[in-house]
Amino acid sequence: MADAGQAESEQDIESKIEATRQRFKSEFVEGESSSDHYDSRDVEKLFREDSLVESYLTWRHFEVEDALKMIDESFRWRKEFNLNDLTENSIPPWMFETGAVYLHGYDKEGNKLFWFRVKLHVRDAKTILDKKRYVAFWLERYAKREPGMPLTVVFDMSESGISNIDMDFVKYIISCFRIYYPKFLSKMIMYEMPWIMNAAWKIVKTWLGPEAIGKLRFVSKSDIQTFIDPEHLLPHMGGTDQFKYSYPPLPDDDFQSPICENGPVISEDESDVKDIESESKETLESSFSSDQNIKPKKVNFQEEGQRSDDLDRSEGTGRLRGVRKPTTTFKGTLLHIGPAEELSFGAKETEKKCSIVLNNVTKNHVAFKVRTTAPEKYRVKPSNSSCEPGASVDIVVSLHGGFQASPQDRFLVMAAEMDANTGSALPDLAQFWKEVPKSKVMEHRLRCHVLESPKSFLVNSFENSSVTAANEHHDLQTTLLRVMATTSRLEQKLDACLWLQKVLVVLVSFLLALSFITSSSLWGS
Repeated sequence: MADAGQAESEQDIESKIEATRQRFKSEFVEGESSSDHYDSRDVEKLFREDSLVESYLTWRHFEVEDALKMIDESFRWRKEFNLNDLTENSIPPWMFETGAVYLHGYDKEGNKLFWFRVKLHVRDAKTILDKKRYVAFWLERYAKREPGMPLTVVFDMSESGISNIDMDFVKYIISCFRIYYPKFLSKMIMYEMPWIMNAAWKIVKTWLGPEAIGKLRFVSKSDIQTFIDPEHLLPHMGGTDQFKYSYPPLPDDDFQSPICENGPVISEDESDVKDIESESKETLESSFSSDQNIKPKKVNFQEEGQRSDDLDRSEGTGRLRGVRKPTTTFKGTLLHIGPAEELSFGAKETEKKCSIVLNNVTKNHVAFKVRTTAPEKYRVKPSNSSCEPGASVDIVVSLHGGFQASPQDRFLVMAAEMDANTGSALPDLAQFWKEVPKSKVMEHRLRCHVLESPKSFLVNSFENSSVTAANEHHDLQTTLLRVMATTSRLEQKLDACLWLQKVLVVLVSFLLALSFITSSSLWGS
């Protein structure tokens, strides 16, 4: 898929995006009552966001005809499941309480992990629709929080058996990534798949298609750390993550990151007294459990500007010197934000600064602030300010203190439109953020991309070769088991044939003896 995307020039992509929109409008929207088949909000989004159209085109190798069929099927499904209005209250509480499906942790590439605990799934035709809505709820929730960022699906099959496999449900999950959420799947990890399920997964592979088959990874406890670090693996997988599922609240942990060296970051919404009490409590708990395995605590996004008093605030335009400008843009309702998906950092000095460009597309001032999951690593300037109508703001994000960027690091850009009478001074901004309703706040998340040095590239190439070898070894092992099973069956059949042969020999001998005796009697008479 990547090769297909690279083969298309930017001009070709733009022309195919426009062609896809025009054909969808003429062939699918105007030609019939689209309100019966599509949610108008999905159609409006298709005509508004280039990235959405491009995702369908990329997944279908830029074949407009195939992309149109995919869009049609996807939009019909979204209408059927009423996805734009699907909320936590739309799902039966017992679905959340089972803990069979949830979002938690990251893989080594920084992709969110989407867990399926197979042993907790019970095949039941009466509840299959609720289960499908449940999966759709999680996918839609993640898509809205981190648009354009892929997921790694982990099927934890430990302690599961044939009774836990529901082929209709599995087919639906695969359809979610093949059709309904294009470019959403990073990889699909099958953990400790019982050999008895091999026949079932032969059928599943026929549903996946060539793109998804290439994303399958069969692993065991001995090699799952090739893809996921121990800090994001549960103990039964050989990891150190002490996460225990519970509901309520929803356990997607708001994309938490590992604990900072200075301890958990306290939310800005708490009072000063509560801050002091919480910090004291955390300090005592940290001291008490310093020799024990510490459960990862929730880390909220924290504003950086208020922690950077030692930084020079009079740098002006000089701070932008040597900063790489973004090449992609996310088009939001209040701000156009560049880059669209990720900030790239490397080990070189020239790779330790990135720029976030905000363009105000409204007729009013827009307040914004930038938060990060790793406040000890980054400095953001400015991190809390406002942007005039039609103006743009350059934000510099820089690594400091010898820290290295990680794929698990995240940035959150928050924006809200200010009334004409609202001031832009910092005190007014602080009050504004306390009073603005959450429904009026635009959020956009950015992930970190770590640029590879030639040395690390060679190491990764070696690791990829090792992963490929491991998968090939697993396939060979599976084939060997099948051959051994077939050989055993053949040996049993051979033993049966030998036994039958002996019985026949005895019978023939008996008949010959009987015939000889009869003949001798006749000759004697």
